[in-house]
Amino acid sequence: MGGTNYEYGTDYEIRLGTSGYSFRDWVGPFYPEGTRPSDMLGYYAERFDTVEINGTYYGILSPEAARSMVERTPDDFRFVLKLHSSMTHGRDATDDLWRQYSEMLDPFAGSGKLSCLLAQFPFSFRSSAGALDYVLSLGDRTGGIPLAVEMRHDSWYEDGSMERLSEAGMAPVSVDLPRLPHLPPPVPVGGKPFGYVRLHGRNTAQWWTGGPLRYDYRYSDRQLRSWLPVIDRLGAESGRVFVMFNNCHFGQAVKDAIRMEQLFRGE
Repeated sequence: MGGTNYEYGTDYEIRLGTSGYSFRDWVGPFYPEGTRPSDMLGYYAERFDTVEINGTYYGILSPEAARSMVERTPDDFRFVLKLHSSMTHGRDATDDLWRQYSEMLDPFAGSGKLSCLLAQFPFSFRSSAGALDYVLSLGDRTGGIPLAVEMRHDSWYEDGSMERLSEAGMAPVSVDLPRLPHLPPPVPVGGKPFGYVRLHGRNTAQWWTGGPLRYDYRYSDRQLRSWLPVIDRLGAESGRVFVMFNNCHFGQAVKDAIRMEQLFRGE
């Protein structure tokens, strides 16, 4: 949806989507009744131009499965693939697993539909010299594919580490999270080589104990509008910004993404 006409400017590309697309509880709220899982991606791609693939955090797709996803989307559709959990949470990925991950990427990259990779680190991963070195080392593993990096602990925001990531060619992720101790604040970070915003919801009561319910949240118009100047600033830095919703419970992510698009247009 690049070039959207709205009051904050039109001189950069905005890629809007959700974190995942294959959810049973989206049938009804978003997908028509009776939609099969195999038909969800095609339907999703009729409404959005970008999706984060979260499944690669849990398991690596076969090249055949990756190729099928590419073939079910239009030419201007783009994917963001999350790094496997062993690369961000366990931080013990073997060379063989990295090889499998690279083979999975080939169909996406070869089609021109792979925008970037996403490294989401856990709250327990706090900023330190060793931690920063590890994150920077991922650039050597991803074969030149751009990498967006999301931190869940505010220590990364306090010591210049996010700036170091940007200087190394990685895209720090600006996040919207509950206002809880040591979670990052909702402020713009990065902007180069591209901007990236992820909105997770603000379910304070369920964040630490609710499991999937932590993402049970619907944004108000006022909350969404508060991100428009941030998106504008990030987009102006590099000419491109991703805005992805992860409050996926019962299709709330798609509803908020659609509403955000309307706000971009000044509606």
